[in-house]
Amino acid sequence: MFLALLVGGLVVALVVIGLFVFGLRRRLIQRSGGTFDCSLRWNVPEETDLSGKGWVYGVARYSGDRIEWFRVFSYALRPRRVLERSAIEVVARRTPEGEEELALLSDAVVLGCVHRGTRLELAMSEDALTGFLAWLEAAPPGQRVNVA
Repeated sequence: MFLALLVGGLVVALVVIGLFVFGLRRRLIQRSGGTFDCSLRWNVPEETDLSGKGWVYGVARYSGDRIEWFRVFSYALRPRRVLERSAIEVVARRTPEGEEELALLSDAVVLGCVHRGTRLELAMSEDALTGFLAWLEAAPPGQRVNVA
């Protein structure tokens, strides 16, 4: 009986510590500011896929001429993807359809992009999209920016 209570207590303590570290990581990412909720789908096929598969919920952070993208459900302190402003080409903009609506946040807008030859999609709120497009267009003189 005592052993069962001890093991149960340890499990609860580990879960609480895990959740605390999870929240602390998110605070560390957001500490420097310039963050927004952003789902990402990497290596998107040419034809539109509305199945909702491949979307990963995350947080994006502006960092100079780069966007650092972090998975929300991870303990990693390093970004999972880094997108350079000069290499991002916006090719499409649409609203989520079909099962995609269930995989994304309710107010999301999907932005189709190409980054160094890789097709990807970013889903973010309308406000975050406005900021993202302004950031893209605010590239230093001489840098190529492609916004559809």
